[in-house]
Amino acid sequence: MTSIERTAYPQFKRLIIAHDHLFFAPTREEAAWAAERMDSGGHQLPLLLALKSYQRMGRDEYPEMVVDFVRRAVELPEGTMPLWATGWTIERQRTEVRRRVGATFDQAEACRIAEGSIRKEAAAKNRPADLINIALERVVGAGLELPAFSPLDAMARRSVRR
Repeated sequence: MTSIERTAYPQFKRLIIAHDHLFFAPTREEAAWAAERMDSGGHQLPLLLALKSYQRMGRDEYPEMVVDFVRRAVELPEGTMPLWATGWTIERQRTEVRRRVGATFDQAEACRIAEGSIRKEAAAKNRPADLINIALERVVGAGLELPAFSPLDAMARRSVRR
């Protein structure tokens, strides 16, 4: 397996320092956007976490340790906990975030683009990390949400073995 650290695949460090938290500070405009879309702080909080994560990572993933930081940044009451949405609410939140960041969720298309670019570049490059980086660039360039790392890694390893 290719080491994720050797690629440009966005990931969080195991230990997040204070400086890293600053990326998650929503702007006033982002906080207002979330308040317009969700009726409670418990629903605004995961919407903002997803937004900031998409802006940095290209997908909805964030470390638990930034939840309280974001809550304080938008001045939600102490003890406000994110209400992890299910069903219709989570799909609505994901749709709102993707619309705002200009990303489309189409994992089949993202994988098709990644695999095509990996196959094309495998003739000139033989390091899986390089192939994954090229695939990431093409998927992002197409405005698509990133697929998980493991399918990209499998595609790259298959192409290198050929």
